[in-house]
Amino acid sequence: MTEPEVLIVGAGPVGLTLAIDLAWRGIDVTVVETRARAAPPEPKCNHVAARTMEIFRRLGLAEKVRYAGLPADYPHDISYRTSFAGRELTRIPIPCRRDRFTMTDGPDCNWPTPEPPHRINQIFLEPILFEHAAAQPRIRIVNRTSAEDVRIEDSSASLALRDLETGTVRRVSCRHLIGCDGARSVVRKAIGAELAGDAVVQRVQSTFIRAPDLIDRQGCERAWGTGAINPRRSGMVYAIDGRERWLVHNYLKPGETDFDSVDRDACIRTILGVDADFEYEIISREDWYGRRLIAEKFRDRSTFIAGDAAHIWVPYAGYGMNAGIADAMNLSWLLAAHLNGWAPASILDAYEAERWPITSQVSRFAMSHAEAEIRRRGAVPADIEDVGEEGERARREVGRLAYEINVQQYACAGLNFGTYYDGSPIIAYDGAEHPAYTMNSYTPSTVPGCRTPHLWCADGRSLYDAMGPEFTLLRFDSAVDVAALEAAARHRGVPLKVLDVERPKSAIFYGGGLYDDGLVLSRPDQHVAWRGNASPADPLALIDLVRGAAIQVSQNRTA
Repeated sequence: MTEPEVLIVGAGPVGLTLAIDLAWRGIDVTVVETRARAAPPEPKCNHVAARTMEIFRRLGLAEKVRYAGLPADYPHDISYRTSFAGRELTRIPIPCRRDRFTMTDGPDCNWPTPEPPHRINQIFLEPILFEHAAAQPRIRIVNRTSAEDVRIEDSSASLALRDLETGTVRRVSCRHLIGCDGARSVVRKAIGAELAGDAVVQRVQSTFIRAPDLIDRQGCERAWGTGAINPRRSGMVYAIDGRERWLVHNYLKPGETDFDSVDRDACIRTILGVDADFEYEIISREDWYGRRLIAEKFRDRSTFIAGDAAHIWVPYAGYGMNAGIADAMNLSWLLAAHLNGWAPASILDAYEAERWPITSQVSRFAMSHAEAEIRRRGAVPADIEDVGEEGERARREVGRLAYEINVQQYACAGLNFGTYYDGSPIIAYDGAEHPAYTMNSYTPSTVPGCRTPHLWCADGRSLYDAMGPEFTLLRFDSAVDVAALEAAARHRGVPLKVLDVERPKSAIFYGGGLYDDGLVLSRPDQHVAWRGNASPADPLALIDLVRGAAIQVSQNRTA
């Protein structure tokens, strides 16, 4: 194996997306993975966030991802019932794939993006990413190989690669090593990063089953996710293929600390609402702990970690994998900028300075929601399944509370678009305050550090489709002279596209004063780097700041 510029450990969705993006930016990448080439992944992630779909759109993957998973007409709704086969308490409507771009009435509609979210399990998503990555000439994937004995230097790293078929070990060096190798990350241990936070927020006995007859046991419309709420058990049932495969989460009670001591079969039947004669097959056991753990640092010199290697949290709002992909996209453009020669090595200090605070912030959103849901599950009325007025009253109240808590995580625009980078060494802040956001709400903003707000151009194109692959200067007043800024970018070799854009006339934009500035500089990861009504007084200083040349001291965090 020749020495790669970048070596990624782990070919899950985070590692594969990182490799694809780096290759798209002209960087050669090697990915090592312990699993065999066609080995199916665990059925973990069930949701691709809108922000991730925007990334997939740029990489040419969005359409293929959107057309995979559940059948086109299968509702992506969340239904809460007394059991899977029991009475419905409430429903969170989410458009099926067929109606995603036409349905406008519902909490998960009208997303300000060309790519709203998509419900798809990892068993369908990961093969799409793998196939695309394997077809790229700049990407080499080495399966059935484990990473061992990682050694980190200032400007390179080396590790032993063990062939799991033959036992042969060889040592390989690379300029940069990235651990996307999950919760037990070898790379995280090598950089000396400890996980800190809340070790156990909840325990979930999760079972992947095949039950072809289950779909016909429902007394109401199908749903992608079905929450079972009764005094005996609380759980979630996710439709994997819309036909016969299901993932059943059994939320263990506070005193149930041992997965194996809880009767799995009895709990599954209680959650499903089926009797002892109902037949199903266990495909795999997928038990997990809900945690909120963050590595104290994300980097040691030439080596980085991303995804579950860097942070583990309760998978509410479906944001575990999506947060990892956000890590990958942040790191990808920084690495490519340096390796392609237009940014110094100091730009890499921005990765931890930007991603660590966001990770801590978003993980607390998820944990806060999990705690609210745990409290709700612990207070199910005893009469919720009763016939009569008292039972109806209990069902209405539980349904109302379940909707109020969970609509936030299943229509989480805030987590998709509201997060911002504050205190970054490569963003030109102007003193404006970043707008607050919640899990499900946010205010589009061009305050530096925010996601570059999407709009539809006058010619019908998505703004993101019209932007360049690296920096894009959005000019909303063509009379503004930007020649000096363009010259500064050329002088430093920074790729910059100037895009003249007509100011949006929609009230939603005018109401917040969005894009009132004549110029907005958008980074390669579609976050605002700078804004103004005229070219900056010192264009070269701005270009040096956004390309990392102004960073004097390493920003490495030791939280």
